[in-house]
Amino acid sequence: MTDSKNYQEDLASIRHVMERSVKFISLSGLSGILAGIYALAGATAAYFMIQYPLPVIYYRQESLQQPDIIVNLLLVALAVLAASIITGVLLSARKAKKHSTSFWTPTSKRLVVNLAIPLATGGIFILILLNHGHYGVVAPASLIFYGLALVNASDNLFEEVRYLGYSEIVLGLISATLPGYGLLFWAIGFGAFHIFYGTLMYRKYDQ
Repeated sequence: MTDSKNYQEDLASIRHVMERSVKFISLSGLSGILAGIYALAGATAAYFMIQYPLPVIYYRQESLQQPDIIVNLLLVALAVLAASIITGVLLSARKAKKHSTSFWTPTSKRLVVNLAIPLATGGIFILILLNHGHYGVVAPASLIFYGLALVNASDNLFEEVRYLGYSEIVLGLISATLPGYGLLFWAIGFGAFHIFYGTLMYRKYDQ
């Protein structure tokens, strides 16, 4: 009986070591929650730029044409992205230090590459859309490419990240059929979804 128990403990230990070698376990769920809050703040700023005083659920038929507003929206999006990345790195590094593990490992390097390829492709594609005046599909494109990046990197992350990626892709496709609701879908995808999945991860892995 004792030998069987020891055997099971050894298997569990081996499984844990193997998981640590392929998973970026330092990812903080709190960073996802904060990223969602940043996104909602950015969506609120965008709302006052392009839609106020109309309700956020109002179907926007007019296409953006003012270059200054487009530039301001890009600056808001970049600010949200920068704040999310910085927060994610700082909190993940703190979590790694807390668990006496290294933050920059071969796994984290693979993670960066797997995330960067779809994100960079999506970013270039969105700039092409903007250059040709296709503003209505920018929000769907950002959601879809972000979702693809998460799915592509999910082998090195927690399972919840994969489902977040699927959710972003589906939401982006729905948004593509309703371009007048782009801001609302953007707020749901980058705001509400991040808070929801970040909370799940925080309660499961950060406690």
